Parts: sequence; structure tokens; C-alpha cells
Amino acid sequence: MKLLTFKQHNHIYWGVKKDEKIYYSEQLISYFPTLLSVIENINYMNLEQDLNRYVNLDEVQLLPPYIPNKNIMCIGKNYREHAMEMTKNDPKSVPEHPVIFTKSPSTVVGHGDMIESHSNVTEQIDYEGELAVIIGKRGRNIKRQEALDYIFGYTILNDVTARDLQKRHQQFYRGKSLDTFAPMGPFVVTRDDISDVQSLSVKTYVNDELRQDGNTTDMIFPVDQLVEALSQGMTLEPGDIIATGTPSGVGKGFNPPKFLRSGDRVRIEVEGIGELENKVD
Repeated sequence: MKLLTFKQHNHIYWGVKKDEKIYYSEQLISYFPTLLSVIENINYMNLEQDLNRYVNLDEVQLLPPYIPNKNIMCIGKNYREHAMEMTKNDPKSVPEHPVIFTKSPSTVVGHGDMIESHSNVTEQIDYEGELAVIIGKRGRNIKRQEALDYIFGYTILNDVTARDLQKRHQQFYRGKSLDTFAPMGPFVVTRDDISDVQSLSVKTYVNDELRQDGNTTDMIFPVDQLVEALSQGMTLEPGDIIATGTPSGVGKGFNPPKFLRSGDRVRIEVEGIGELENKVD
């Protein structure tokens, strides 16, 4: 099932995408007004039978699926070739344990929204196409063999990064958390619709040029291991987001680097989920 949030006639709704239509229920929305409240409260397996209205997909404005309550948990260097490209092929750069950082929920924007260039702050804006995991059940100290049961679904996230800020401040949060630096969506695909999360292609295009061409099978730490690791001593809650890392081909990895410029279009495709496209202002 593909869920999304949209705006029509100055009203915000969530619904289910089928073909080129969005099905929704005003009665359900009156009880659960946001997609986050759906993730927190509803068994989605029985959701479709209650959707009694529809609108055409091309008649609405797509919004971010939802804004998370907490920082987005991100995994760095989770693809071997990406770890190598960021450190001039140093084999010691491949991590033995997940590299974990966060970015602010205030960074989240939707499909079609502008990525701000922040030209007064940074000159090195980079893209990172990623599969994002959405937690659906509260848990702590989750065992790896049970980890997938705690997932609600998956979406696409662009972990936009100001590389110069990242280097200047010697940590990730500042360079990852400028406004609009987390385009997300447009759909949340429920877990049952992805038969093998470790076999999905992840591609990023800049102005139709293929820059990243990876597959989740190449993750150093697969999704179930990430859920296990993040939950050790820390409670994961419904709606929490884990950005699982990016394949090689980021702008910084080229010689010379190919950072984003005003007017560039970034399109990320994740198999089974869809396409997320945004333009730099």
C-alpha cells in the first residue's frame, strides 16, 4: 500500500494511492488527522475498506508524508564504495559499527518543494539518495530476527548536506540540518509491499544525469541490523525515521566535485517506492 499526504482547496488530507488516484476518508481523517497519527494508531491491513472518496493524483499538491516528532536518525558510510569515495579509497574508512548521526525534523520538505541554496551559509551543497525506514511499533533492545516486525514501511529521503559546514564544525548535525535539507516522500510504502528490502535499486539523477546507481544489497549494515543497533538501550517509537545511508556517486566524490547549483534538479528513484524530485532554488 502506498500512503501519502496531499493538499487540495487549502485542506490537508492523507490517503492511499492506487494507479493515478488517491483514495481517502474524511471520517477517518477526523479521528486521525495526519499520516503520523495513522502510523501510531491504525492497523493498516484493514485500512483500505474504509476509504470511500477519491481524487486524481494530478489535481493535488503532494506534501511530505509527515513531519517526525524526533530527529531523523541517519547512517553514514553504509555502502562500502561510498565510504571509500569520501576518504580517497582508504580501506580503513569502512566502519566496523554503524556510524550514527541525526538531522532536525525541521529539514523535512516534500516532493516538488525547493531545496534552499543557503548561499550566505554554504558553497558545497551535496545530495544523498537514500532508502528511509519508518518505525511502526514501540520497542527497545529489539532482536535482529524480530526487527522487521517493528517497521511500518519505507520511503525515499534526500540527505542533503553542506559539505563545507560538515568539515568546518567537525560533526554532521549542522551541515545536515539547514532548512529544506530533507526532501522526503512522496509515498510511504507499507512493509508488506516490499518483499525484500535488501534487494532494491537506489538511483539519483541530477539534471537527468545518473550520479548514483546502487542497491540495498550492498549495505554494510542491513536494515534489520540497524534497527537492532539503534534500539539498544534506546526506545524506538512509531514514526521514527532511519535514513539507511547512500550509495557512491555523491557530488563530493567526483574529481573535481559536482556540488549542486541553483536551478539543478535532483531525482531519486528507489525500487518499489517511486520517485522523489526537487529543485535547488
